[in-house]
Amino acid sequence: RSLEGLKTFSYLEELILDNNLLGNDLLLPRLPHLHTLTLNKNQITELESLLDHLAEVVPSLQYLSLLGNMACPNELVCKEKDEDDYQRYRYFVLHKLTNLKFLDTRKVTRREREEALVRGAFMKVVKPK
Repeated sequence: RSLEGLKTFSYLEELILDNNLLGNDLLLPRLPHLHTLTLNKNQITELESLLDHLAEVVPSLQYLSLLGNMACPNELVCKEKDEDDYQRYRYFVLHKLTNLKFLDTRKVTRREREEALVRGAFMKVVKPK
């Protein structure tokens, strides 16, 4: 559950953190060379704060996977979610992390990138209180 020891690996390029108990309190140290990060099947529910944190501490990130977390709305997590929910999630992630080449299992397309620039900020999923 702790990522404290990672700060000594500042030249780390790939990090696989699948199937842990990592949640919204996830804090990575600054890893300027990290280009691949997988956080599949954790307990992440809050997307925006995670993306803001990643934009700050892993500026070279190109490959990100969040499958199996509540923050990634697809059929793996919730049967009520559909492809439209997942596509809105992709636009929002690409709006926040503009250097991504792959998100989850799919390559980022030119059309997705363009759509994320125009509408990505409005794709944030807001839960009613």
